[in-house]
Formats: sequence, structure tokens, C-alpha cells
Amino acid sequence: LPISGCHLVLIPAGMPRKPGQTRDDLFKVNADIAKGIVEACAKFCPDAMLGMIVNPVNSVVPAMAELYKKKGLDPMKIVGISTLDVVRANKFVGEETGKNPNFINVPVVGGHAGTTILPLFSQDKVAKTISADKIPAMDKHVQDAGTDVVNAKNGKGSATLSMAYAGAKFANAVLSGLAGTDTTECAYVAVDPDSKAELPYFASKVTFGTTGVKTVHPVGPINEYEQTRLKEAMTQLKDEIDAGLQYAATQQLSF
Repeated sequence: LPISGCHLVLIPAGMPRKPGQTRDDLFKVNADIAKGIVEACAKFCPDAMLGMIVNPVNSVVPAMAELYKKKGLDPMKIVGISTLDVVRANKFVGEETGKNPNFINVPVVGGHAGTTILPLFSQDKVAKTISADKIPAMDKHVQDAGTDVVNAKNGKGSATLSMAYAGAKFANAVLSGLAGTDTTECAYVAVDPDSKAELPYFASKVTFGTTGVKTVHPVGPINEYEQTRLKEAMTQLKDEIDAGLQYAATQQLSF
């Protein structure tokens, strides 16, 4: 198989979202598709990093990571690519401030759908200069950007070129880490059980090193608006994680 011995496998599989369709509607179809590919990776390149671009990422990543765990494999090898949320946040801040988005770095934490997407504008030196009254609309713009594209394409697909760019940015971070240069990028990963976090999966700033995920960073200092939004994000995210865990409970990787 072409994946034998791979160090990184990007998985942009599954059906795209259609207008009016929720990410939940997609879950069962896409989880089965993802499972087939993850099964092949577990067999032929069990040490590879798997970058998941399969919607709904919030449910698919926990499902696949738990299946890896059942096989005695490392669940931290399964990573949800949420980089596109960061790319969008940086772009929107750049448009608002007239600054180059390449020099803006807004961490986006939580998950990769709707209200679970939480851009931490207060943690970027450019973004934090934007007046507080403009932040809720910009926050919503980042959350809804994927749906805006789905609606604009009117049933003919979802965000593709921007996702490809974000996937390449993520892949570059992982490969740089594997090559010995620690690189940090936001990603949706399993949380260390010892950290006593409220949720078992969460998008965070992640440093990639020579074996893959090296450090999952804490959320860090956030303002009052972001604290309120974090609670909202976690409520939604919990249900989506639970859907993934329920799927994994009834399945296993067969090889």
C-alpha cells in the first residue's frame, strides 16, 4: 500500500456538507469512511501522525482516537486539523486592522464547528487592539465562515482551497517537528487524562516534536468575553465528543 511506512497521513475524506445539513447528519456516513482509512493506517503505518479533515471533526477525531486506543495504539497520533479557523481569524483581523495576516497569530481553541470555535483575539498583539464592541461580530464571522462557503456554493461542495492551504500549513508544522524543529500550531487532540480537564478532547495550541504531539498547551489568560464563550463552546463540544465516543464503543478496527 502507498501508506506503508508513512510518517504523516492527511485524511480529507468523506462527504462534504450540503446547505441545511448539520455536521451531525454527516457523522455516521463519514465516521465509517474515516474508519476504513484509519484501519489501513493502523495496520501499515501505526506510528504515523494522522491529520483528520473529516467532518464533523469534533466527533470523528474522538471516535478514531478511541478505536486506536482499543488496539493498543497511541491516540495522540490522531489529530483534528482545525488550522483553517486560525487562518480565517488571522485574515479577518488583518482586514479589520490593515495589517498583514502573516504577522497575526490568533489562537483558536475549543473545537472545529459553530460555537465550539473560539478565537482568542485577546492573545494576539494586533487583534487585541480591535475595539471590544467589534469582537462578537468577528468571532461569529470566524464561526460561520465554513457555513457561508457551503451556502455560497449552493450544494456543490464546501471550503476546499482554503482547507488545502490550512492542511498544508498543519502538515508543515508536523513535518518540521518530526525533523527536529519544534513547531506550534492549533489542533484538536486528546487531552492528557492526568490534567483533570473537563473534556477529553479539545483544540489547543500544540507543539509538534520528533515523535508527533510533544506538548498540548493550556488555554492561557483570557478575557471576560472569552470566558463566557468558553463555557458555551464546552457545552456544545461535550455532546459532539460524546457522539464520537458512543460510535467507538460499538466498533473496532478489524485487521
